[in-house]
Amino acid sequence: MEREEALRLIKQEVKTKNLIKHMLAAEAVMRRLAEELGQDEELWALTGLLHDLDYDRTMDQPEQHGLLSAQILEEKGLPPELIQAVKAHNEVLGVERQTLLDKALYAADPVTGLLVAAALIHPQKKLAAIDLDFVMNRFKEKSFARGADRGQIESCSELNLSLERFMTLSLEAMQSIAADLGL
Repeated sequence: MEREEALRLIKQEVKTKNLIKHMLAAEAVMRRLAEELGQDEELWALTGLLHDLDYDRTMDQPEQHGLLSAQILEEKGLPPELIQAVKAHNEVLGVERQTLLDKALYAADPVTGLLVAAALIHPQKKLAAIDLDFVMNRFKEKSFARGADRGQIESCSELNLSLERFMTLSLEAMQSIAADLGL
């Protein structure tokens, strides 16, 4: 599936604008991680882009989140490794994260929210205005962006990336698409 077809599918399935922005952010982060780790950038980016395809429909049923997406993506003929990662990113499903792709998506998912929250509390409200030190200081604040699971973000160690390197890559990726994110 090409990116344009994926975007058309997202427009069909996802109505929440902030969710679409999250999916775009995850796409950018996953592409940057693939580049850093010498992986298939197109596959990883597509995985990030499509990972929450069913969230609008399953947000009140966490035990279904990822399963509906997997079904849709299987019907569209997407690669099994992408479908596996989509299922494995939702811990509630109990799908073991085995591959680098699985582990990267799991860590990337919450970091996008943390970085958006960090940008929004900065006086300029722009991703370009924040740096690693600013983000790491916010990361240490337990009350900041509580929805961004710190343990999940720290699982970046399973990619052989330090937290600081992971944050740097994620921030750079999101800064590169700041206009699309409205930040």
